[in-house]
Amino acid sequence: MRINTNQAGGSRLNFLIVMVIIGSAAYAGYLYIPVAYDAYLYKDLMQHNVDVAAAQGYPAAWVSDQLTKNAAEFGIPADAVITPALRDNRMEVRVQFTRPIEFLHFTREFPGYTFEYEFDYTARSTAFLTFK
Repeated sequence: MRINTNQAGGSRLNFLIVMVIIGSAAYAGYLYIPVAYDAYLYKDLMQHNVDVAAAQGYPAAWVSDQLTKNAAEFGIPADAVITPALRDNRMEVRVQFTRPIEFLHFTREFPGYTFEYEFDYTARSTAFLTFK
C-alpha cells in the first residue's frame, strides 16, 4: 500500500489547526475562570453582608463600607458602583462594575482582544432575618 505524501501533510495541518483551537480555548478559560470565580465569591460576600445588616439592624451604609473594604481582595475595581438600600423591610445592595480581560496582549502595537466582564448583581436579605 502506497501513502500519498500530500495526504500526510494535510493531516499534520489539520492536527495543528485543532491544537491551536484547543490551546486558544484553554488560554481563554485560564484568563476568564479566575475572574468569574472572584465574582462568584463576591456575590456570596454580598449576600452575607446584607443578611448580617438585616439581622443586626445596621444601616445600609454599613453594607457599602464592608464591600468597599473587601473589594481589592476579590479584584473589584475602585470605580465599582455600590448602591445599598432598605426596601420592603429588607436590606439590599447592588454592585455594578466592568472588569477588562485582555486576551493575547503582546505589546502596545499588537493590543489583541479585550473582553469586558460585566458584573451587575443585587443581593437581598432574607425576610425572616429582618430586624424589627
